[in-house]
Formats: sequence, C-alpha cells, structure tokens
Amino acid sequence: MPGGGVIANVRVEGSQRIDPATVLSYLNVRAGDTFDPLALDQALKTLFATGLFADVSIRREASVLVVRVVENPIINRIAFEGNKRIDDEALQREVQLRPRVVYTRTKVQNDVQRILDVYRRSGRFAATVEPKVIQLEQNRVDLAFEINEGDRTEIRRISFVGNKRFSDRALREEISTKETAWYRFLSSDDSYDPDRLTFDREKLRRYYLRNGYADFRVLSAVAELTPDKEAFYITFTVEEGERYKFGKVDVQASLKGLDPAVLNQDLTSITEGDWYNASLIDRVIDAMTERLGNLGYAFVDIQPQLNRNREARTVDLTLVVREGPRVYVEDINIKGNVRTLDRVIRREMRLVEGDAYNTARIRRSQQRIRDLNFFSDVKLTTAEGSSPDKTKIDVEVTERSTGELSFGFGVSTRDALIGDVRIRERNLLGRGQDLSLGFSLSARRQEFDIRFTEPYFMDKNIAAGFDLFRVTTDYQDESSYDLRRDGGTLRAGYQITEHFRHTVRYTLSATEIRNVDTRASFFIRDQEGKSTSSVVGNEFTYDRRDNRIDPRDGYILSYRNDVSGLGGDTAYIRNSISGTYYYPLSENWTLSTKGEVGNVTGYSDKDVGVADRYFLGGANLRGFEYGGVGPRDITTNDSLGAENYYTGTVEVLFPLGFPKEMGVRGGAFTDFGSAWDVAASGPGISDIDSLRASVGVSFLWESPMGPLRLDFAKAVLKEEFDEEQLFRFSFGTRF
Repeated sequence: MPGGGVIANVRVEGSQRIDPATVLSYLNVRAGDTFDPLALDQALKTLFATGLFADVSIRREASVLVVRVVENPIINRIAFEGNKRIDDEALQREVQLRPRVVYTRTKVQNDVQRILDVYRRSGRFAATVEPKVIQLEQNRVDLAFEINEGDRTEIRRISFVGNKRFSDRALREEISTKETAWYRFLSSDDSYDPDRLTFDREKLRRYYLRNGYADFRVLSAVAELTPDKEAFYITFTVEEGERYKFGKVDVQASLKGLDPAVLNQDLTSITEGDWYNASLIDRVIDAMTERLGNLGYAFVDIQPQLNRNREARTVDLTLVVREGPRVYVEDINIKGNVRTLDRVIRREMRLVEGDAYNTARIRRSQQRIRDLNFFSDVKLTTAEGSSPDKTKIDVEVTERSTGELSFGFGVSTRDALIGDVRIRERNLLGRGQDLSLGFSLSARRQEFDIRFTEPYFMDKNIAAGFDLFRVTTDYQDESSYDLRRDGGTLRAGYQITEHFRHTVRYTLSATEIRNVDTRASFFIRDQEGKSTSSVVGNEFTYDRRDNRIDPRDGYILSYRNDVSGLGGDTAYIRNSISGTYYYPLSENWTLSTKGEVGNVTGYSDKDVGVADRYFLGGANLRGFEYGGVGPRDITTNDSLGAENYYTGTVEVLFPLGFPKEMGVRGGAFTDFGSAWDVAASGPGISDIDSLRASVGVSFLWESPMGPLRLDFAKAVLKEEFDEEQLFRFSFGTRF
C-alpha cells in the first residue's frame, strides 16, 4: 500500500455481529493519521490477534482506509463422539471452547490436545481426536470431536540400571508405577503417568536413604513409547553409592531454660552402629518438636547436620535445636466443602486462630480430617498473613459420597453363608452425624440394628449415640439352645488425650434362651426362658498404633468394665483387660503379640447366666471350636461357658513372594489360653483350668472382593473333652 497522504476516513466492511466501532477500537490508526505502511501492518496483525476474524484485509481508496473483515463463526453446539471410557461431562470440563463462543482453528487444536492429554493420563496413548465442523446459517457452526479411544497403552517393562544392592524386583515393589499384569485389571497403576514417574523418583530416593545409602541419586527416569503406541518401556538409571552406618549422635539445643538432656530420650531409637535411616531421623525430629511444644516451646527449628566419614562409612548426626521464627495463625480458610458444614472440618483442626504455628499439629489436623472419610482429598497449605509474624492456613477438601446402600455376602466356617444389607449415611445433613440401618442373615445368626452417632454432642468433644438391636443366634452345636436378645444401648465417648479415649454406655436388653434340646444339659434347661439385663459399662483405650486398619508398629491397650444389676434379673460384674503390641521385624515382616484376660462374677446371690459367660475357641483360640475350651457337661457334650479366661497370641506376618499390591501375606502363630469356673457342679461337669495351646499357619488376601483369611491350626496342649478345629476361614465383601 503506497504511503503518504492523510487518512480522511476509516470504513469497515463485512462486519455482521461485531459492531464496526468495536473493529475500529482495535486499530491503532485514526482519521487524520498519515498512511504509514508500518502502522497499517501492525493494525492488521492486531485485528488477527483478537481471534474474532477468519480473514482481514486493509486497502486504500483515495483518502479512505477500507478495513474488510470476515468474522469467525459462533459455536452453536459441541458434541463428543466415540468416547466410551470417559464421559461427555468429564471431557467438557477439559475443553476451553463453549457454545456461543467464537470459533477459531487455534482454539480447536488446543482443545484437541487437551482431550488427548486426558486420554494419556488414563493410559491411552493411541487415542486420536479429529474435529468436525458443521456449517449452519447465520455464520454458526456445530463442533464435533470424533474420538477413537484406542487400546490401553500398557507398561510392558520397568528396568533399572546401576542397581547392585537391590534387585529389579525389589525396586519395582517400592515404586507406584507397575508393569501390566492380569491381576491389575482394577488398578490404573500400570498406566503411564509422568507425574507418577516423578513421584517414583522420590520413592526410590526415600527407600535407599531408609536403608543407609546416603549418597543415592536417581540419574534419570525415561519412558519410551513403542512405535505402535501399544506399550511403554520405563528405565530408571540410579547411582547407589556406599552404605553408611550411624556414627556419633548428639543434640545441640540453644533454647533458653531448656536442659538438652530432656531430648536425649527421643534419641534412644537411633543407636551408633545401626544402619543410617533418614526416615528414622524425621520421626525423631517430629517427636522432639511435639515434646518441646508440650514443654511450652512453640517456636522451634530442628535441623539435622550430617557429617559423612567416607572412609569409615559412617554418618555423624547432630540435631541443632534453635528458636524458630515466631509465627501465629491469623486465619483458617476452608474450601471445597459444598455439603459438609465448616464447623465439622474446623473442629478436627488441632490449631485455631491465634495459636502458635506448629507443623506437627498441622500434620495431625490433616490426618484427623482424612480419618473422617468424608473427603477423597485433603490438602493443608499455608500462605503469608497480613504481617511477617502471621500465617494463613488453607484447608482444601474434595467431597466424596457418604451415603451407602450396600449388599454384602460372606462365608465362614462358623456361620456358613452370610448375607448383609445396610443403609448408611456417614455425614447426615453435612453435620458429620452417622446413621445406619442394617440387617444380616446367616445359617446361625440373624441381626437387625439401628445405629446413630453424634461425634460432637452439644458441641463438646463427646461422641454420643444409641443402638437398637435384635439378635438371634443358634448355639445348638455348642450348647443345645438358641439365644435371642432385644434391646438398646446409649453410649458416649471422649478423648482424654490425643491417644487415650474413654467410653461409657448403658444397655437395657431382654434375653430369651429358647428351643432348648430335650437332651440338653440340666444346667442349660434350667436357664430356659426370658430375663432382663440392665448394664452400665465403660472402656478405656490407649492407642499408639501406626495404622488402625493394618497396623505394623505400636500398641493398643484396653480395659473394659460392665456392671449389671441396676434393675433387671441379672447381677454381675465383668472386667477384661487386653493389649496388642506390633513390632516391625523388617520392611515387610511384622511380629505381633496379644494378651487378654477376663472375669465375670455374680453378686446378690445370683449366678452368672450362660448368656453372659465367656466362650473360648474359634477366632480367639484357633485350633479349637467356638466354645470348645472351658467348662462342659460331659454327659451331653454341651459347653456351659466360663467365668474366667485368658488368651494369648504370638504371630508373625510375612510376604509370600507375590507382588505387594496383591495384598497377599502369610502368617505363623501360636495361640494359648484357658477358660474355667462355672456355677454348675456335679459328676458330669468337667471344669479344668489347664493351659491349652495350638500352633498354625495363615493365608491372608486383601482381594478385590473383600478380605479372605485361612487358618490351619493344630492343638498341641488340650484336654480329651475339648472340641478341636483344624481349619477355619472367613471371606466377606460389600458392594
């Protein structure tokens, strides 16, 4: 376009939806400007950059500048075709284009890439996406993404280069990315995910540091896609370095008024000469931080200083304890909770506004919110406050469904087939309340119950609730009678400390012993009929396990007491004490020891009825039938129950060589115990308090359909009238 001269007027042609004034607003030239080729070229680029136009041209007619535009169409509708694995709603959330938005090729190609990324995250790298445009009147278009999902791209092999101390198989067990196998059909771990691969680099680093390799590095992690896009080959290149042991271990504390010797008790878990373990150092720092917080030192900074002796292959550890920056919690913001009330989340926080910031309490708060099981994801992050000494805590949650309609089935040696139906809402009206209605049926037992729990009764840290129940149990094989129990329980529990809990309850129930066999023991027939029990009980529990579902370390202690006789027909005092200790022998081997002792004693000239006595055997003494140990009427072979008992178990759980994610483990155990004392006496009654014991092995599988357990036990110490059981199993699921 020739330059020179003055622009007398600017005319816009071709605009339909877009007002000419809008077009002029994007130009950097106006009437009165000169015809400058550089300025006009820039104006052309600016109009194209708006994304509103498919074509733009600028020409000169005498002293008039003519701008001709061809508008991009407007999207009328967006559709997805061919997608089966990922629904339309999920894809719609990913794409940027929307109905009534201007269509451009660039935006379409960007959305094609976003859809491909979604499929690649789900392991389908062979997926293809082709956009189709359908022209409509009034410069509108329908946009359809034709999707060919392709087959799932498997991870065919995971290899390691540079590893000498640990085998490829051992390292594959440690990372979350897995090779494709038939038993992983319910898992996505065998799909390539670059974020997961990055996380695996960190998991490998932690594994080696946990086992003494302080110089370990992951040099690279490469995922190669086969030309046919059907499989990945993943290779980790590592540098192990030498293995170190702990050298000298010391604490240097500069906190005013603190005796450093107070912290030495937290160092007892680190012993000079043991293999170096970075995870152990982290646990010691957490324990010290918590101890100092309890002593009133809210602002502490504990930094480990490592001094490697490469010749001796030792690491000297010094924990330097200094006063940290004084930071207070200014605000706690809760996000993502659509249904759950803020206060349900806030009451699980171990910090409130105005408290001193404490990392250990932040971690504990996050764990407590996760333990609610109301959310699929919980994140606690910090942000700067209004001043350097203040911080804000953001709690971001992703809600999950808390309503359940479940049908269950199971099989066990004692109950045979088991059916179960339960309706439950764990977060009633978003208040954190738990309400359930259930019914179960088996060959030996039928139960109907209603349960309700308010976790913070009257806004106090008291979990209060009630149970209503009707239970009918067949004891014909053990004692020649059926038992029916109807009643209800009021209960309340509260935390004395973070790990110490107290629960009180009151139970009122009507018990009926019926369908007594005519050939049953006289002592069973004598108790046939109905009775009423009014029981006040309480329980103290101290729980220091690392995991409540699958504990590998720690212990739990419990004391339970029940007093019956505040009304009703029964009068007894029942006490029991139990404890279990878990000790990790190695990474995958766990030793557990369990002991339990109990006594029930009648008073007010009333004996303890058969329905309130202890029956030993089955789950609590493997190798013997339920009720197979304890007082027995020899003439009828009826178990009468005992007023005293004790049991113990020593068990080792270990891997069986299957991949870890299959959840298959083996066990070896010995059970021992005894049950004795019963009010009944006579020539046909056998009541011996001798020690019984068994040894056995177990097979455990956390299957996709539910937990399965097989126990094979042989009684090695027994009485001739005891009832033995060589094999017992249980399997159950809920769906």
